Amino acid sequence: MTSTPAPQPPKPSSGAGGSRGARASRSVELQGFRGLAALSTVVFHVWQQYYVYDAQGAHPPVDNPYLGALISLEVIDLFFVMSAYLLTLSYARAAIDGEDRTRPGRDFLFRRATRILPLYFLAVLLVWSLRNPSLPGDWRDLLEHLTFTHVFDQKRIFYTLGPTWSLSLEIAFYLTLVVVGPLAIRACRRLRTRRARVALCATGCAALYLAPLAWIAVAHHALGVPHTNWPVYFGPQARLGGFAAGMLLAVLLVALGERGRIGARRATAMAVTAAAGLYALSYHSEAENPWHTYYHPLAALLWFALLYATLHVRTTARPRWHALLRSGWLTGVGLVSYSLYIWHEPLMLLLYDTGALPRSPAGFPLAAAFVVAAGVLVATVSYWAVEYPGSLLAGLRDKRGRPREFYPEPGPEPGPQPLREVEPAVR
Repeated sequence: MTSTPAPQPPKPSSGAGGSRGARASRSVELQGFRGLAALSTVVFHVWQQYYVYDAQGAHPPVDNPYLGALISLEVIDLFFVMSAYLLTLSYARAAIDGEDRTRPGRDFLFRRATRILPLYFLAVLLVWSLRNPSLPGDWRDLLEHLTFTHVFDQKRIFYTLGPTWSLSLEIAFYLTLVVVGPLAIRACRRLRTRRARVALCATGCAALYLAPLAWIAVAHHALGVPHTNWPVYFGPQARLGGFAAGMLLAVLLVALGERGRIGARRATAMAVTAAAGLYALSYHSEAENPWHTYYHPLAALLWFALLYATLHVRTTARPRWHALLRSGWLTGVGLVSYSLYIWHEPLMLLLYDTGALPRSPAGFPLAAAFVVAAGVLVATVSYWAVEYPGSLLAGLRDKRGRPREFYPEPGPEPGPQPLREVEPAVR
């Protein structure tokens, strides 16, 4: 799971159309998806913790392949597609409709850093210190996690905070977007027709999707690299296809605008088909078979379809299943999902090592419920104590990416005055 940006109501544009209320509604539904995916991630890691390893191989805690396929359904690609969709929207609107409200690259990265780094660095330093009580400890593990390079280390990729290998991919995507986005905008300005601009953007997204697919094919079929070579199959060169699918979704929805919005029945049929495809993919994705090799590129396309069925629905015909995504308890989990993603694994291991969780595989259901409850509680505290205050640092820059300046509001009375934002003197 990654730090998917909290969905914000996109600003209206000539191409996208739609009311602010409708777009805010879709943002709530994306928050619900984040909540579902976060809970699924926690349960999946508890499931892994209770695997039994013996001479015959690895055995799940519950010997039911249908349940195993449901729990093992990886949602990491959902986070990638959502993250890329949300962050690419402003670039897509600027490239296709000329509505350039994109932030400078430095400001974009600064805002992403304030959203991600305070909590991440705190957790890495705390967990690493507890596991390395005597210095220098495994200093390479610490260095790689602080620089987001542990995804390239076969030995340490899952050390300290195991799930954060995916955060390294998120950082790689940010760097890619601030390069590719402005280039796409400049290239589209030379094109006269909107159709040509849409075609250029869609072609670029397709190329970014196909490049990791080609990498996987060459690594597996031509070079015979085993699936357990984590840097080869978990690195950005293999996983950026999920982000490319999200970029394509942003381009598609900006291109369509209000045209072609689907009704509740069609949206439900598309969502059910995509969900069934994801389940079938998980069920058949066993080690060393084609479904396993190409699981993530295929899953990204299915999540693309499911999100399309959520976002491009008529405002007067919202499907009933949207009510679940909009429920308060689920959107609440979605709000704290990044903190839950950061803390749930070390919390689970702490509870297991101290005997707070049952030891036998039969105790998996109880352990999963306990870790989910404790994880959400810790994540809520973490969100309000660390994550939210850290995100406020984004206010240190204005909309143009320049440092803000503050001075006391003038008034007749002496003493402390409220601060008022002003533009920098030097432009």
